Amino acid sequence: MKFNNIGISISSKATIGNNVRIGDHTTIYDNVVIEDNVVIADHCIIGEPLSNYYDNPDEYENPVTVISKNSLIRSFAIIYCGCNIGQSFSTGHRVTIRENTKIGNYCRVGTLTDIQGFCKIGDYCWLHSNVHIGQGSNLNNFVFIYPYVVLTNDPTPPSSTCNGVFIDEYAQIAVSSVILPGIRIGKHSLIGAGSIVGKDVEDFMLVVGNPAKEIKKVTEIKSRETGESHYPWPFRFERGMPWEGIGYEKWLKNQR
Repeated sequence: MKFNNIGISISSKATIGNNVRIGDHTTIYDNVVIEDNVVIADHCIIGEPLSNYYDNPDEYENPVTVISKNSLIRSFAIIYCGCNIGQSFSTGHRVTIRENTKIGNYCRVGTLTDIQGFCKIGDYCWLHSNVHIGQGSNLNNFVFIYPYVVLTNDPTPPSSTCNGVFIDEYAQIAVSSVILPGIRIGKHSLIGAGSIVGKDVEDFMLVVGNPAKEIKKVTEIKSRETGESHYPWPFRFERGMPWEGIGYEKWLKNQR
């Protein structure tokens, strides 16, 4: 363990692995598990308690929070209690991840992104900066969400109803789109920039507009560089993906 010595607060009930680095003015609450080779930068809060801790701290028991190995939590991130974060996770700055969120392996969450709790996010998901993920959202593996996207969950605001969005594997949600409550986005689909999506989206479909409408199959979209079909995108993009260096087709065969 390598700790700086300015303003760090680590609970005696926390478990810290090997080769962990924790920055200045960071707080680690009860029942946090930080696995090996994790870096937590300055001014972070890990295991932020639920609101009833502040009402009655003597009777409160903090749910377990896990930050898995080889992760990087950048400055001013707040990760609430009850979260389970997979290995090789990384954040930008000032990220908030609310309670009881499960995130898979090799995910990235960009600066100023807000995940509003009780969410499930698969492996290799990339959330860029300034993304808002409404409570109860469910993202499958290899979902990319670009800046200023909002996933909503209340069909009749204000109410106590929470219908989270479901996004299936390999879907791409382009900048400034809004996905309305309870919507299901199909696998390998593409939501065009600035779209307001109020209907379920089929697999391999491009939808664009306000309200979003089906335009065509994504397989009809041509690359501006090659003139060939760009989708499904895993055949054309490999940086940071598990098929990097071997190709998607070969990787996929190895998974079977």
